[in-house]
Amino acid sequence: MAQRPVVLVVGGGYVGLYTALRLQKKLSRGRAEIVVVDPQPHMTYQPFLPEAAAGSVEPRHVVVPLRRTLPRCRVVTGAVTGLSHAEKRARIAPIEGEPYELRYDVLVMAAGSVARTLPIPGLAEHGIGFKNVGEAIYLRNHVLARLDAASSTDDPEVRRRALTFTFVGGGYAGVEAFAELEDMARYAITHYYPRLSTADMRWVLVEAMGRILPEVDLDMAAWTVKQLTARGMDVRLNTRLESVADGCLVKLSDGDEFPSDTLVWTAGTKPNPMLRETDLPVDERGRVACEPTLQVRGVEDAWSAGDLAAVPDLTKETPGATTAPNAQHAVRQAKRLADNIVATIEGREPEPYRHAYAGSVASLGLHKGVAQVYGVKLKGWPAWFMHRTYHVSRVPTFNRKARVVADWTLAAVFRREVISLGQLQDPRREFVQAANTGRTGSLPPPSAEDKAQSGTMRAS
Repeated sequence: MAQRPVVLVVGGGYVGLYTALRLQKKLSRGRAEIVVVDPQPHMTYQPFLPEAAAGSVEPRHVVVPLRRTLPRCRVVTGAVTGLSHAEKRARIAPIEGEPYELRYDVLVMAAGSVARTLPIPGLAEHGIGFKNVGEAIYLRNHVLARLDAASSTDDPEVRRRALTFTFVGGGYAGVEAFAELEDMARYAITHYYPRLSTADMRWVLVEAMGRILPEVDLDMAAWTVKQLTARGMDVRLNTRLESVADGCLVKLSDGDEFPSDTLVWTAGTKPNPMLRETDLPVDERGRVACEPTLQVRGVEDAWSAGDLAAVPDLTKETPGATTAPNAQHAVRQAKRLADNIVATIEGREPEPYRHAYAGSVASLGLHKGVAQVYGVKLKGWPAWFMHRTYHVSRVPTFNRKARVVADWTLAAVFRREVISLGQLQDPRREFVQAANTGRTGSLPPPSAEDKAQSGTMRAS
């Protein structure tokens, strides 16, 4: 290995950020050059996305700026489009300028995952995911804009379509987003929309399996379904999305069909497809094959962890068991990974990663939640409090912890902010219209974006 090795960290998510953070702390200045490459200049703390969408947390406070947090690392805002570890070369495409090659000595593959979609007719045109802060902001504005549209019309068909919200996927991300946004919309209608009733809304959760929340026991999942249905929400188990036709007509496998302006897709993730452009070994699910030490199997000076890595779970006796792709494992794996890199640089042996899954916590709206931690099952307010306590302890940097707690404190004192900043969805629309009007002397016909804002769903 080189005297001053270059450590390339591909991805700035949980694993990328925490690994680089620990490496810059453990390696004295000058002992290694750490390069972090990610298309975004920040890390997103995804467990807070539902609260950001619901307005309980400021969206800027659920992202951690990489350059500020990693002052001793070189941060490249761009994408790794190809990688040859045999030659230790990576091809990088920056956000602007020509692609170039970067030579490195140690690789940390932490590119994470992307939404796992299916070839469902109309999904790409009408759906939106829920994996980044931009999607959370969009959904918040979109849901509130639908309330504005419903309150401003007397057309029952327009109102029915605007007030129908469809979510596909019953994992933690889907259930939390579903429950938090319904809670926000219910609050908004109760306080600010006298022409609407909460009974006018229809919230539909579609799940292909016979249960939701696979991370907790069946009785806790059943209790969650009971709580959601008690709020008037429609939970469809053993049901699949078949298609989304023109006019936003959602068709389900149980034969039901209905118009809906909102379609949110949270049905799982898959490893980042950029792995296909590398020479790293992958398993049958497309994940990087790893040893318990987080070293890439059969490859020197290459490490991986997180969503895209198949890491053996040493706490289970099941042959071939791997750790779950969640934040709990990713954060802990990153620390072990960084310590193992330092150990190999110093000539010591790396240690295996071992962590028994502690459990899961989820928010179901303000003061409502479900949790199962170390076998202890909590419901309602205690679970909601545990959800907030756990995640604020895990969000990186004291700066972000303080800002999130401040958001919660202010929200407890003042009313929720439930205003739609619709201009964020298409900020140039009014300027373009004004420019076209000045050139032609008349208003231009409505664009596709105009139509999207007036009632149809935008593609993600």
